[in-house]
Amino acid sequence: MPRTVPAVERATADGRFELADGPFEHYRRTVQVEAHPDGTSTVTQRVDFTLAVPFWGRLFVPLVRRSLARPHRPGHVPWWLPPEVLDARASAALARLTLFSVLAGYLGVLLSQTNTYFKEEFGATNTEISYVLTAVRVGGLVALGISALADRRGRRRILLLSSYAGILLAATGALAPGLVWLGLSQTLARSFSAAIALVVAIMAAEEMPSGSRAFAVSMLTMTAGLGAGGVVLFLQVAEAAPWAWRLFYLVPLVALPVVHRLGRRLPETRRFEIHEIAAEVQDPTTVPDGDRREHRRRFVLLGVSGLLFAVFFTPAAAYLNEYLRTEQGFDGLRISLLQTLTNLPGGLAIVVGGRLADQYGRRVVGAIGMTAGVGFTVAMYASSGWPVWAFSTLATLLGAIAVPALGVYGPELFPTASRGLANGALNLLAVAGSVIGLLVAAALADRWGSYSPAMAVLALAPALVVVLVLTRYPETAHRALEELNPEDVAPPQGDAREEALAALDEAFARHEHDRTDRHRTPKGHR
Repeated sequence: MPRTVPAVERATADGRFELADGPFEHYRRTVQVEAHPDGTSTVTQRVDFTLAVPFWGRLFVPLVRRSLARPHRPGHVPWWLPPEVLDARASAALARLTLFSVLAGYLGVLLSQTNTYFKEEFGATNTEISYVLTAVRVGGLVALGISALADRRGRRRILLLSSYAGILLAATGALAPGLVWLGLSQTLARSFSAAIALVVAIMAAEEMPSGSRAFAVSMLTMTAGLGAGGVVLFLQVAEAAPWAWRLFYLVPLVALPVVHRLGRRLPETRRFEIHEIAAEVQDPTTVPDGDRREHRRRFVLLGVSGLLFAVFFTPAAAYLNEYLRTEQGFDGLRISLLQTLTNLPGGLAIVVGGRLADQYGRRVVGAIGMTAGVGFTVAMYASSGWPVWAFSTLATLLGAIAVPALGVYGPELFPTASRGLANGALNLLAVAGSVIGLLVAAALADRWGSYSPAMAVLALAPALVVVLVLTRYPETAHRALEELNPEDVAPPQGDAREEALAALDEAFARHEHDRTDRHRTPKGHR
């Protein structure tokens, strides 16, 4: 009998099954039954497969083998698989995008994780550090422009450009003679790292099936956490000398050959290819006014939520090392241990959150996770001793389930033609919330001599987000992007999928060739 997990099989002969759909480059299962004179039988099963999961595939091979050896009951999907089956293309794309997410995670926390060390070397005050952290986030304006280009120039091209630029600009921080230089260089670097995160999320949403988009966001978030953890895990290195924090800014240079290799294998998303071809023959003014109003309403809803979210969570993360070091007496090793050990459960919780959001909906999962995450974060800042470790663990463990549930809304709720622009603008509003939160938290901490009451005050902002999620957010689980955004052209589905995609590739190649010829033709000969 054909199976549906982890591969969707089709029977090709008696006892022979091949791949109909699933995350495999190659798959074949054969079953032989040998009858014995005593009435018993010996059943021999052989499965040959190659996963379509580059770089991470070896981690999944044991799980796949166990799943094949012990078939799951009908309708049951193991925890490590997305709720809806990914095909080979989607699996490979997601695996490659997670590597870009690792890079974005590392670049995104460099300044906030090392600020307590360069503060000491440069002799800066809390307020001066808050100005730098604030100024760096102004780079969201640049990130907006970069992500908007992804709507015109393509997701893949802008992702690679952002990756190269982010790495090289981050490395200049190692040469910073003072706070101003560091702030300027990292403003540009953070612009490109933010663009990496935005474009990666968009590409994942455009490549995933409707029942696995939150799962994809959970994978991207978890691997971004691995990148951020690369900074946290080795913070004790910064204790070796006053200048040792500079080494962290050079580490991303080793990723340059990896980005080059990924760039040769990562395809453009199908939805963008379809949109680019369709844009040649469609009149954008034919989009109904009702759809435009709905997109504006969605933008305001997500923008306000992102701003309020960042008002609390950005300073809570940015000032954590400073709080642990100056108010709790932690050294670099203890800070690394706390953040590593208490964040490990959060990685699994992110995966669980993605599964729950895809299966049961985004709103309830997001609201519960955010409420718990904010509450336990405030409790951590108000504690000392072992409760700091306990509350930190609970904050990451329970708060993490909200990340994929709410993070998937940005790519989902806007059409292909403006998905990059809309998400870049949402990021800019989140940056505004970060600026407000950083300045208010630093001012309150300087006034009251502690970050604890400052975090309690700022917690009011995400409390409002929870109300919006429960009362105003639409439910997007199990809905195709084209259903959420009717002006988009749906990608081919069903039995004609491969034939249609091959035709699309040919049409896209002709489109690129014709456009190149038009650009090369002298103006007077047109």
